Order: sequence, then C-alpha cells, then structure tokens
Amino acid sequence: MKPREPLADTGTAGLRDSLAGEAHVPGDPGYDEARTVFNSMIDRRPAVVVQCAAESDVVRALGFAREHGLEVAVRGGGHSVSGMSLSEGGLVVDLRRMHAVTVDRDNRTARVGGGAVMSDLDRATQPYALATTGGRVSTTGVGGFTLGGGSGWLERKFGLACDNLLAADLVTADGGRVHATADENPDLFWALHGGGGNFGVATSLTLRLHELPVMTMMLLIFRPEDGPLAVRTYRDLLDSAPDGAGGACIYLTGPPEEFVPEHLVGRLACAVLVTYAGPEAEARDVAAPLLALHRESELVTEIPYADLQCMLDDPPGQRNYWSAEYLDSFPDEAVAAFCSTASSMPVPSGSQHVLFPLGGQAAREPSGFPLPWRSAPWGVHPFGIWGTEAEDGPGKAWVREVRAAVRPWANGAVYLNFIGREGQERVVAGFGEENYERLAAVKARYDPENVFHLNHNVKPSVAVV
Repeated sequence: MKPREPLADTGTAGLRDSLAGEAHVPGDPGYDEARTVFNSMIDRRPAVVVQCAAESDVVRALGFAREHGLEVAVRGGGHSVSGMSLSEGGLVVDLRRMHAVTVDRDNRTARVGGGAVMSDLDRATQPYALATTGGRVSTTGVGGFTLGGGSGWLERKFGLACDNLLAADLVTADGGRVHATADENPDLFWALHGGGGNFGVATSLTLRLHELPVMTMMLLIFRPEDGPLAVRTYRDLLDSAPDGAGGACIYLTGPPEEFVPEHLVGRLACAVLVTYAGPEAEARDVAAPLLALHRESELVTEIPYADLQCMLDDPPGQRNYWSAEYLDSFPDEAVAAFCSTASSMPVPSGSQHVLFPLGGQAAREPSGFPLPWRSAPWGVHPFGIWGTEAEDGPGKAWVREVRAAVRPWANGAVYLNFIGREGQERVVAGFGEENYERLAAVKARYDPENVFHLNHNVKPSVAVV
C-alpha cells in the first residue's frame, strides 16, 4: 500500500518536534538512506522512519503509529535479511542511533543499546579482555541476534547469546515500559530467550561477560576436491574437542587475499576455520589432525576476538537468501551430501556453504528455553549472496538443494535468525510446538493485537502460561 498522502500534514511536524532523534518521510533528503537495508532484494517505502535516539522516542513513535493506523516494523542494528524491519506504507522504529555499550568490568556485564551491532559490543569489551557470545560477523545486530537465541563462535565455550541475557528493557505496543529479568516478569524473560521481537521493542539488554584474554584462529584452505576429507577430519576432531574449540567448514569463492593461492582466487575453495578460546600452542594441539592434512595455504594466529568477528563480514547492498537445517548426526553420507552441493553454489559470489558445530556449553544450558535446535550437534547454513536479480533463480535453487540434500539427517528444528520467510510451520519448528503455545500466551499478555508481527511471528492466544 502507498503512504497516506495526508500523513505529513496531520502530525509529522509534531512528531519531529517531539523527538530527540529524527523522522524521515518520502521526499526527505535522508529518507532513501533510512529505508535501505543490508539485503538489496528488499525495496520497501515506509510512510515514516523514526530514527530513535532515546527510549522516549520509541514510545512516541508507537503512539504515532496507533494514532494513524500505521503498520509497525522494528529495525535494530543488523541485517534484516528477510526485510521484516521495513513496512510498506507503515512506520519503522529505527533503533540504530541507540547503540551505546556500557561495560561494568567488576560485575562482568555490559548494557547494550537496542540498535548496537556486534562491533559496538566487541570493541567496548575488548580492552577489558572480556567477551560474550556474538554473531559470526561484526555487522550483526545485538538485539535481534540475542532475542532470537544467538549462535556464534563462542557458544561452545560460553553458551548461546540468550543464555547470557541478564535483563531486558522493552517498550510494549501500548507505549508501556517493561523491565524483564529472571525475577521480574519472568514469563517475558523466558520468552525473550529465542522468541525474538514478538513482545515489544527492546531498547536495551544487559549481558553477562566472560574472561577471554586470548583467541586463536586457524584458516586452512583446501582444493574443493579435498574438501570431503577436510570436513570429515574436522567433524571427528570436534567430536572430542574441548569447549573452547569451534569454527566452521566453509565452501566459498577464494578471495583475493595474500593467504589464498592465486589458482583458487575467484574459484570454489573449501576453507576450514578453527576458532579457539585460548593460546595458539593449545589450538595447534587440538587441531593437529587437520594440520596434518595437505592444504593449499593456511593462516594461523592469535587474534583479538573483536578482529576475528570482522573476518567474514560481507558488504551491504548484495542480494541475500539464507536458510538452514540442524542435524542430529553427520555421518560420512551426510558429509558427501554437504560437500557435493557446493558445486552448485554461485561462484564467483559472496555465497558461503557453511557447516557449524554446536555442542559444548550451548547444549548443556537449561533446555527449558524455546530453542529446540540447540541440542543438535551440527548446523548446515547455505548463505546465499550474489549481486544481480538475474542470479536469484539459480541462487535460491542452490539453497533449496542444500536443505534437501541434508534433510535425511535433520531434526526439523531451525534457528530462526538464519532463515527468511519460510512459512508458519518453520516458525513453529523454530520454537517447538509446546514452546510455541507458551509463547503465544506471553504474546497475548504483552501484544494482544499482534502489533509486532513483522518477524518470525508468534500469534497471540488466550492460553494460560
């Protein structure tokens, strides 16, 4: 639907005057920049984008949306690959100006603004040799990432991001302000451990931090035909590795970097990334079976965690199509299926064909949170990125091919942060049916009219929590 023409004359001026931040409507110099998201497949024109600078701006924006009957979308700091942080003809609550991070070194906590991205958090905690589980790139939004569960390089050591969530401040659809902890509004606090943005606008999160004095990464590059052996070796290594070990197997287009041999630049390559929460000498001992394999090149170094987070960043403006499957087992047949589908990946492109290990602390944390995928030992993530609309067809087909190839070993659960709009059945699978019913009851309490529906949506019910 098109923006309502009278909107600018019936209150936009008053809205602007009441904000600490700014509001943009079509025609404003900053409007197109304000409505542009990471995924260039998404091209929507909201009636107004409210760039909030304070919690009071969020309250005012939601009130304005109610007054004018505008659909509400909430934009944190990150990718919005599915485009659900934009509303065609509606109002966007844009939190990106609310990105401050305050570190309490003594209590090992960080208070993070709702619009912060991972680099904001990681750079703030790095001087204290502290960290918490973050996304695998620096441009991930902390809010959406954490409330969706939060899977990252440190999850085997420190648990998922939401396991480290200590408190959250939300603005609800009616403009109310709610503080949630394990003791205060515990039903909402439980729901925020995977339930995403269904219950309100998260203006700040308080996260537990952990000591991380040194981090080691190893990036080993193999020819694609040597990929199956490398993947099997990595699988066997992770089966008995300490919690500090993590990483991924990644088929990708060889980047033009010094550590990538010329014959693989611009062509399909298999990379094995080993991350280790500890010094290089220990990491080498853990990764000895991999280091014994013939490889084309390697990069092994101790590295600040904040710098590791930047290694796989992709620039905005590409076309993105992602999905995932979580596997109960990863036998040799599954390895073969995973590796064979790399040949269909768009090359050259920014696409990545990824295998992540789970387990460790992420699997040992309380299972009562609505995250059934956390018990899976492996996750397969076809991460489709390309440049032109003409590539959409084959690129999307490759993502679906990957899912189909590994489905015989999949448990049906899915980390919703890794997928776009794949239907309500997949949403329920992301939480589990019993958890979904409980989430729906919490939703009915905090957002009975489903104002916050532009997400992996939980529909409100009248069930009793």
